[in-house]
Parts: sequence; structure tokens; C-alpha cells
Amino acid sequence: MQNRAEGGFRAYDPDRGGAPLIITEDPELLDDLLRLCAAAGAEPRVHHSVPEQSGGPPGPSAADRTAWETAPLVLVGDDAAGRVRGAPRRPGVFLVGREQDDPWVWQAGVEIGAEQVLRLPDTESWLVDRIADVAEGVGRQALAVGVIGGRGGAGASTLACALAVGAARAGERTMLIDGDPMGGGLDVLLGGEHAEGLRWPDLAGSRGRVAAGALEESLPELHALRVLSWDRGDRVVVPPTAMRSVLAAARRRGGVVVVDLPRRVDEGVAEALAQLDLVLLVVPAELRAVAAASRVAGAAGTVARDLRVVVRGPCPPGLDPPAVAGLLELPLAGEVPAEAGLEQEPGEPPGARARGPLARFSAGFWERALVGGGAG
Repeated sequence: MQNRAEGGFRAYDPDRGGAPLIITEDPELLDDLLRLCAAAGAEPRVHHSVPEQSGGPPGPSAADRTAWETAPLVLVGDDAAGRVRGAPRRPGVFLVGREQDDPWVWQAGVEIGAEQVLRLPDTESWLVDRIADVAEGVGRQALAVGVIGGRGGAGASTLACALAVGAARAGERTMLIDGDPMGGGLDVLLGGEHAEGLRWPDLAGSRGRVAAGALEESLPELHALRVLSWDRGDRVVVPPTAMRSVLAAARRRGGVVVVDLPRRVDEGVAEALAQLDLVLLVVPAELRAVAAASRVAGAAGTVARDLRVVVRGPCPPGLDPPAVAGLLELPLAGEVPAEAGLEQEPGEPPGARARGPLARFSAGFWERALVGGGAG
């Protein structure tokens, strides 16, 4: 096999980081674990054993001890449990095998300090995710913010673009996701409809884990942010499984994810709402708009964990932003000044003008959200 070296095992390379460590001499189990690592995009180190804390037989190299102590994840085959029993205790150790009903393996797991005992093939999907987290260096997830219009023409797409542009301007790794197939395409709004890269039709069949780095690199880069939008072909339905996989991958890269959402909450939109940290409901300061927004809020609020109102001016007497939020019985996230969507010029993305009202709103929003961990 490609990962095998002379003598059956790949030599340890001290310059490689982030690679899981496999300890087994069972060729079939090794093949299974190498297959799972390949599925997760990880290239593991493979060792016979690790040195004991004291009194062990001579022979294990310093590289063995270094591998055991520094690997982010250690997969010990049940055939090797006895050989690692005296190794220093550390987190991230898993005992892996195939026998489902052998009580000995549970005792062995306790003796080597394993976090869990994993039985293949039942736990393969879970283990691939865990290995992939290691391979991708997963840290803090991105702050995910959705924007949804209280009525048609409320300016939700414009605000979503402005928020993404503002986050990128602030130095955050930013991804803008167009969740509205009937909205005309955020890449058009950003002036990048001809930019090369994947669109939703290319990803609508996604299932399981999507590689975060590959997703980011495959999308068009516009105005220092990555954009997932639609092409100009026939409408494509994004099933909940694809929405879940793509959003999860987008969040694993950290930074900021902004999602533009349609007012109609179908299964795919509900899946997106469930993954977002905060959803902004854009409502013009008009009584009819407030009435329409109450219906949208009723549908979105059953799924969204944190739904807040952004009021778009101008505000007539008696219907200022706090009054609109009060009528909707939702927290107020802020006010966007009148005609904010008209401030851009051809070829200029929403919020591009640093002193414009959209840019000022975005800067204030991210200052609160990114520093305080929320938008409150």
C-alpha cells in the first residue's frame, strides 16, 4: 500500500505535524484505519508500539515517544493494547478493533487510558469526522449570521453582502453563502457573476463531511471573501443534507459566515437556520412590512436560536426602531439608514464605502459580535 514503508510501516517524520498516530500490527485493521484516514484527508504515522514509562524492555526509539506525546490523535489497535499499557497517559487515545462482544477490550481501554473503545465498522463515520478535524486543524468555529427579509425588497441581500464585505475589511476569514435560489445571485450583486469557481448546483449533492479547505479554495473570491452563489441555469433544490454538510464545512474554517436566506422556510432553509448563531430580520419601518415580517418571524423563530430585528428607515413618527422591534416582540439589532441599498455605484459592492451607512452599520455590528461573542 501507498502508506506502507519497508518492513510494513511508514517511518516517523518529525517535521510532519497534525497527523494521527496508528499503533497496530494487524494488517487488516491497519488497512481499515488507513482507508478511514484517506477518507478524512489525513496521512497518518504508523508505529509498532510506544515506550513504557519505566522498566520497559530496551529498543523503542525517541521518535516513538515523541510520536505518542505529540500526535493530536492516537488510534491503538486492540492487538497492540498490551504493548502500550505502560505508555504515559494522555488525551486523544482511542482503542480500535472489530470484536463486538469481547469484554476484554473494555478493560484494556481503561488500562491504556483510552477516551473510547471503537468497534468497526459501526463507528467508521464518527471516526472519519474525528480524524478530519485533526487533519484540518479545527479550532474555534466561525460566527455564523443569517439575514432574512421581513418582506420582499426589504434589502436583506444588500445587508448580507455589506456584512460580509465589512467582516473581510476587518481582517476576518469570510464566506458569504447565498441561500435564496430565487434572489438572482449574490455574485451578481458583488459584480462577480463571471468569476470562476463552484456554485450551488455543483454542491447540491453533497452528503456527509465536506472538506473545509477544499470548499473554501473552490469558491469564487470576490472583494477578499469567498462566495457560494447560484449559476444562471435552472433552479436547483438544495436538500437539507447538502445544506448541513456545506454550512458545517464553512464554519470549520473559523472567521465569519454570512448566509442570505429566503422568506419561505422550507426544509433546506430550516437546516440553515438551525446552524446559525444569529439571524437578522430586516424590516422596513412600515406597518404593512411589520405585518408581513411577523409571519416570517413566526416561521423562522421556531428554528432559529437567536432572531433579532434590523429596522430599515426612514422611520415615520410613532414607528421608530424600538417600536418596530416591540411590535414583533423581538430584540433590536440596529437600524440601517434610509435607502442604504442605493449607495453603491456600478461595480462597487454594498458596504464598500467605509463612511457609508451600510459600512458603518456593519462595522458596529461586527465590533459587538466578534468582540463580545454576540450581537447584543
